[in-house]
Amino acid sequence: MSRRLFLLSLAAFAPGEVGAAPQGAVVAAAAAGAADEIVVTARRRAEDLQDVPLAVSAVGAAQIEATGTFNIARLTQLQPSVQFISSNPRNSAINIRGIGAPFGLTNDGIEQGVGLYIDQVYYARIAAATLDFVDIEQVEVLRGPQGTLYGKNTTAGAVNIRTRKPSFETELRAEASYGNLDYVQAKASVSGPLVADRLAARLSASFTRRDGTLFNTVTQRRVNEQDNIGVRGQLLWQAGDNFDVTLSGDYNKQSPEGFTQLYAKVVPTARASARQFGNLARLSNYAPASTNPADRLVDNDSPLRAEQLIAGVSLLANWDVGAATLTSISAWRKWDWKPSNDRDFTALPITTVSANPSQQQQWSQELRLASNGSNRFDYVVGAFYFHQKIDTQGVQVQGSAASLWLLGPTNGANPALLDGLRSDNDIRYSNDSAALYGKLTWNIGETLSVAPGLRLNYDRKRGVYDAVVSGGLTPATPAQQALKNGVLQSQSYASTFSDWNLSGDITLSWKPRDGLLGYVTYARSFKSGGINLSGLPTRADGVTPALETANVAPEKVDHYEAGLKTRWLDGTATLNIAAFRTDIRDFQATVVNGSVGVIRGYLANVPKVRSQGIEADLTVRPVEAFNAYVSFALTDAKYVSFPGAPVPVELSGGAVQFVDASGGRMPGVSRYALSYGAEYRWPVDAGELYLGVDGSFRSDFSSSPTPSAVQNVEGHALTNLRGGWRAKSGWELFGWVRNAFDVNYFEFLTAAPASTGLIVGQPGDPRTWGATVKLRF
Repeated sequence: MSRRLFLLSLAAFAPGEVGAAPQGAVVAAAAAGAADEIVVTARRRAEDLQDVPLAVSAVGAAQIEATGTFNIARLTQLQPSVQFISSNPRNSAINIRGIGAPFGLTNDGIEQGVGLYIDQVYYARIAAATLDFVDIEQVEVLRGPQGTLYGKNTTAGAVNIRTRKPSFETELRAEASYGNLDYVQAKASVSGPLVADRLAARLSASFTRRDGTLFNTVTQRRVNEQDNIGVRGQLLWQAGDNFDVTLSGDYNKQSPEGFTQLYAKVVPTARASARQFGNLARLSNYAPASTNPADRLVDNDSPLRAEQLIAGVSLLANWDVGAATLTSISAWRKWDWKPSNDRDFTALPITTVSANPSQQQQWSQELRLASNGSNRFDYVVGAFYFHQKIDTQGVQVQGSAASLWLLGPTNGANPALLDGLRSDNDIRYSNDSAALYGKLTWNIGETLSVAPGLRLNYDRKRGVYDAVVSGGLTPATPAQQALKNGVLQSQSYASTFSDWNLSGDITLSWKPRDGLLGYVTYARSFKSGGINLSGLPTRADGVTPALETANVAPEKVDHYEAGLKTRWLDGTATLNIAAFRTDIRDFQATVVNGSVGVIRGYLANVPKVRSQGIEADLTVRPVEAFNAYVSFALTDAKYVSFPGAPVPVELSGGAVQFVDASGGRMPGVSRYALSYGAEYRWPVDAGELYLGVDGSFRSDFSSSPTPSAVQNVEGHALTNLRGGWRAKSGWELFGWVRNAFDVNYFEFLTAAPASTGLIVGQPGDPRTWGATVKLRF
């Protein structure tokens, strides 16, 4: 079926999800209001969010749809404690409270510190979850270690996404949106019984297309576009009152032209003046497409592609045995990545080919037994097994301008020296992980509970890195070969890692009355060690790999948290507050070496880091027609001890190779972050009119693994507006404006290779506007 036919078939349904008004906030009920119970499954049972003694936020379907949050990246505008950094799907990471994954290029050999689950299936690669949301029921964000409740160990938190299940009543949901930049999005789902009371099905589909937000002056085409299509199917077999099985399958294809970053600024480095960007550009008779980021112009001469295929199958079975429910989750998933990048970020033939195609497959099996109801002793116990395999075939080719730009006017006087220099990389990785976990809640009387948890974990990882370099000037003198080796160098090694770990947590909670819950938590957690699979630094001879750096040690985490959850003003308002501190020893960081042609990033352990702060979520609904929310996060994340940090860009290319970054702030996280929203509704004949606003603010943050004076992203505030009409019959029509004040901002900044001083950045979306129509019956 062609995409056009697919789109028309979805639009023919006309659009989707009405009834209640959009949800209030991160922790608020939707149009149903703050007084209503928000049910979460953070502790593997359905509970009122206000009764759960941990830091958890919930975003419901109506909130997701009203705010245009159609993928994981946009979730950060609703969740101030969540950070999402992505230069392309492969190089994507989710952090919570500033920790979770190294800042920089993705390394296949390590794990995420934030667990991502969709319908209880763990996704090992964040890239494999960059699909469009469709038929989402709720997103829960759990902050802090979660190893005693979830199959895969997580040190920073978990994002738990639940989709709608098949229904035994026929229902149809559809929506279509159109906006500027030729934005078109269509979603549809249909559900109903196949066999009365026994077998039900749900089929969902989505399509998103939008022109790119940047214009490439070389190809005269827009880049960084959206081009996604996805299908999801589910079968629910209700075998009896106490046993059900759900078979799910999904397929998602993304084929955008992208991704790239644009010129942000040029700063001086420690290189000689002849090797600074300005002089090299003059010698090359080159000028950037624009030096004003607001123009949104790039001049990339290499092809841009970010094609990925995401698919999987899962089988979920629940057996209620009376006192408890036994759950089995079996899953297989795959992710195929076919990229093409311009890694010199210019129109010059410096790096003419840069790509790291990857193929990932994973298999997982979880068995879990959770007590039913509320008892003197409630419990969750489980066993988990996970296997993953990743194959990556990297290729990098240097062009005729590489000698000048990577070696300088003197050493690079001969363009043939690096022209055609090529590296072909074969990277293979596999890992097995198995765990036993459990959590017991002892309800002491009516108000006090103690909940200890334990986890026993085993990990085994195997990795092979093989880079073969060819081309360039041949034959080369020893001096010329040394220069070539400084840019691309053959390297081959293999490594293994295995380890057992015992970790745990304990929570004390006190609920003196309805609407008031206090809790304190201590957790000792860990993140498994890993294998460097991006190439290793070399010894003094510049050739021999430093094999002692092939592995990184596990992270060891001590986490402390205290929280208060309240409901007041006759249940029309909630206020939740959490204070936390997380200490991590042997934090896994990416050390980036930008002094050579390849942006080489390898893993290293930082002796100690710390993240601490305060979070608050407020929701109010003083009258039936109005609801509002504010969520706030103050996060102080810093390197406590990092004596061997890589130099920042302003010191790169000189004699100094390492600096002491102890006391510096960690990258990617703002000290202050805020999200807010409100909606007012007016009853009219056959429905209601409404106006809504939501927005976010993030203060400035570091965009460099080592704190840099020139690589900080400025703080910014975004405002989104919407207004429309909801009909009692199930129709809805509304218009929307996102980034209403057209704020120009960067999502991150990065230093281009070779220490020339060029800083490029990923700009956020400009102002976008459009309309959406929905239907539900």
